[in-house]
Amino acid sequence: MCKGDLASPYSLDGEAVSLITAFLFHAGSDDDPARLAVNSDKAFIGSYVLGMGFTFDDADTQGVASPLSEMRRLITSDPCYQEVTFPYIGGEEVNSSPTHAYHRYVINFGERDEEECRRRWPDLLSIVESKERVNRSRRGSIVNPERWWMFARPATDLYTAIGCLKRVLAISRVSQAGAFVFLQTGMVYSEQLVIFAFDTWNAAAVLQSRVHDTWARFFSSSMKDDLRYTPSDCFETFPFPNAWESLEPLEAAGGEYYNFRSALMIRNGEGLTATYNRFHDPNERDSESFALRELHAAIDRSVLDAYGWTDIPIACEFLLDYDPDEEGSGSRKKPWRCRWPDGVRDEVLARLLALNAERAEAERLQLGDRGIKTDRNRADLSSGALRLQEE
Repeated sequence: MCKGDLASPYSLDGEAVSLITAFLFHAGSDDDPARLAVNSDKAFIGSYVLGMGFTFDDADTQGVASPLSEMRRLITSDPCYQEVTFPYIGGEEVNSSPTHAYHRYVINFGERDEEECRRRWPDLLSIVESKERVNRSRRGSIVNPERWWMFARPATDLYTAIGCLKRVLAISRVSQAGAFVFLQTGMVYSEQLVIFAFDTWNAAAVLQSRVHDTWARFFSSSMKDDLRYTPSDCFETFPFPNAWESLEPLEAAGGEYYNFRSALMIRNGEGLTATYNRFHDPNERDSESFALRELHAAIDRSVLDAYGWTDIPIACEFLLDYDPDEEGSGSRKKPWRCRWPDGVRDEVLARLLALNAERAEAERLQLGDRGIKTDRNRADLSSGALRLQEE
């Protein structure tokens, strides 16, 4: 970075600019992005079950979960047991299954008291008691051992927010792909998923676009090429386009992209991780990967146009996300990503930062001290939540 001419006194990446922000952009705000009230109560981390003894899972190699045959036997003997037995899905199923299929079930008593659970579902309570009660007492301050039949964090606000929806958008909290999928409601989502109270193609288009992906990857914590998506950093601060929920181009682009990708994964028998490995591989010559890239570009164009940023190009290049250690990487594939050049990425980020600051100021003037609510069950990974994850 050095001085330029008098009109543009600074040089940034070889370009003369009049301003360099704290983020090393030529425009936009110097401040960290603010959480926007309009985005509150839309994104949630799933339930912290904290105990395989709550689950029915034939694939459990530790021998803690109960077999699916036992669940079926109990439900056959008393259909009321189905009221608190739910399909259970996490990040692995979302990323690896071509159809995002679940294979586990979980006992979920919600926030009911022990007396009601013992009276209405005694056999299920007995399973949890025998497998988890002692374990809960050993976890100290992480969870209240006196409420051993409940999830460590049931994410009640999540299920309330999506109660009227038939499907929701979801993303794995840690993934290479950073891909959003629709999941049906009526199941328990694990803490390895972030769930969004959206059911429209418009929402799928905006969140899957490189506009949002660029924002999320810049402001999230990450480990090399894995995106670690936290709602407080990636979503609650993100300024959506004006009137995005009713824009027909977004609906058309989102639906076409999603349906093509879903059919492609089924044809190939591959999940999101394998599909996007092909997508980002500069040596991949399959025609359907080309088609998926073109449809992704169409999403990007529709989203940029929704902001009114028609001057921003959408052409992508295969670029390394970071410089791998050649000696230490071994046979590990290089972190190629089909993405915008750095100049385009930085321009989009600068504009989003400016828009975030503008929206935050408008909300401050409108809402005053009320501002955005803070809900430990909704978005943030508090220190307690991190301890739960480590367990």
